[in-house]
Amino acid sequence: MPNPTAAMLVIGDEILAGRTRDSNMHYLAQELTKHGIDLREARMVADDHDAIVAAVTTLKDGHDHLFTSGGIGPTHDDITADAVAGAFGASIGVRQDAYDLLAAHYERSGREFNEARQRMARIPEGATLIDNPVSIAPGFTLGNVHVMAGVPSVFEAMVASVLPKLTGGAPLLSQSLRIERGEGEIAGPLAQLAADFPDLSIGSYPFQKDGIYGANIVIRGSEGARVDAAMTRLAALFPAS
Repeated sequence: MPNPTAAMLVIGDEILAGRTRDSNMHYLAQELTKHGIDLREARMVADDHDAIVAAVTTLKDGHDHLFTSGGIGPTHDDITADAVAGAFGASIGVRQDAYDLLAAHYERSGREFNEARQRMARIPEGATLIDNPVSIAPGFTLGNVHVMAGVPSVFEAMVASVLPKLTGGAPLLSQSLRIERGEGEIAGPLAQLAADFPDLSIGSYPFQKDGIYGANIVIRGSEGARVDAAMTRLAALFPAS
């Protein structure tokens, strides 16, 4: 049985403008691989309601899971919750359990639980909360969409909360071999290797360093014996000089 599939949607003008570097996709990909869920697609979209709705609708319908990051804070441009609700045709409003979590947090910290902060308690109808042990403001899951914060430490904590609840498949295994030959020289044998092992992913990642041209060949698959067999064949094709 194939592994469940996932997509990721990174939301925020600051990402697209280059003011903030996204690290959440890299982290999510690593964690999903360990859990046996295949990340198949990732997109970035601006803080635009209609664009988010369109992307969420397409990605949630095309994959078993969709993970989003960004846009669930207290400011006017944090519109992810509304857009996800729109993608499902769900109503959205302040939810009491989320409100209580936030109210208690701000009371403990001695800070005002003002109207802006109360916006973070707005949750679509039918959603379940995602725990946030870092800054309390919850994410949420609606259908197969898991809506999380953009701040990396919070995003990572939310992923740790969600993943144990999801059914995964076989973790993806990988091995790599450095070959100091140009891709044009190794392309033919690699194509034949890929044809002989259609159940594996075989990728070529070229490099140039100190006048040396070559490629790192990465073989991935869920069955260790198959990965070992393909790697043995690869090493025989291109013995180290």
